[in-house]
Amino acid sequence: MTVPVPFSRLAVIGGGAWGTALALAARRAGRDVRQFARDPHVVEALGARGENPAYLPGISPGLPIRATTDLETALQGAEAVLLVTPAQTTRQMAGEIAARVPAGTPVVLCAKGLERESGLLLSQVLEEAAPGCIPAALSGPSFAADVARGLPTAVTVAAGDGDLADRLSLTLASAQFRPYAATDLPGVQIGGALKNVLAIACGAVEGKGWGASALAALTARGFAELSRLGLALGARTETLAGLSGLGDLVLTCSSPQSRNFAFGMALGRGEAALSGGKLAEGVHTASVAVAFASRHGVEVPVSAAVADVLSGSISVDGALEALMSRPLRREA
Repeated sequence: MTVPVPFSRLAVIGGGAWGTALALAARRAGRDVRQFARDPHVVEALGARGENPAYLPGISPGLPIRATTDLETALQGAEAVLLVTPAQTTRQMAGEIAARVPAGTPVVLCAKGLERESGLLLSQVLEEAAPGCIPAALSGPSFAADVARGLPTAVTVAAGDGDLADRLSLTLASAQFRPYAATDLPGVQIGGALKNVLAIACGAVEGKGWGASALAALTARGFAELSRLGLALGARTETLAGLSGLGDLVLTCSSPQSRNFAFGMALGRGEAALSGGKLAEGVHTASVAVAFASRHGVEVPVSAAVADVLSGSISVDGALEALMSRPLRREA
């Protein structure tokens, strides 16, 4: 068995909370990291102490990161790229990256979602927009603030080629950050995409004050539909029950630290929107996920209820009534 050799130089594309957290994780793993961010004030703070006051206020790791507002500078000499921008910008950013890196460069997709216009997995978007790059994905139960602080975290990093997945895992591994390698690229992505939608549903339950029993039931039924859809795509059972599936679902569906859960809480309380301008990817993914599931002949009633609430065609109370009055069936 060949011992994998870590990539030494990484480019992290994205100046938000998750991009900064992953840049810090890579720095703790001993890698040469260059981070691209559009905000010059963020770039300055990252270069001083690895801080991102715009997205991770109050976290001062004291670990400077080479940051730049110039994409070409960030990508120069990069052996692998972590793409940490919102899911709906993947196509545009992939094209910009492809024009600046050699063919065969691994691009690790770190956003969670489906492309709204096409309904494609992000790895499929990357294959279309940057055919010379090699798609990989990182997902799992991980809040950006926890990773930025260096708290213990485990995730999954997947690539179609097992040797590449092993190499990426070794590249990012440290005493604080443990990536498990996998080759189930579709399974890792569908878990990350659908759990955001399900977290909105769980947040709405919390916001309505419907109790812990309802929250647990909704999480379990959400996992059932995530599993059905994943298996229809050829995902492996162990992936769906692992970090990027069940693990991420449990985290995201149980804490207001999750943007999607917080958005759902706001819906349940009758508030207009999530404050602070934070992105809840599940808002963009819900209707796409329902259409995606329909194309594969899979029922996703919880996700469909979320999509209906977001479109304004039904209230949160009406969505619960519809779910509770569905025909009774065996659980298996």
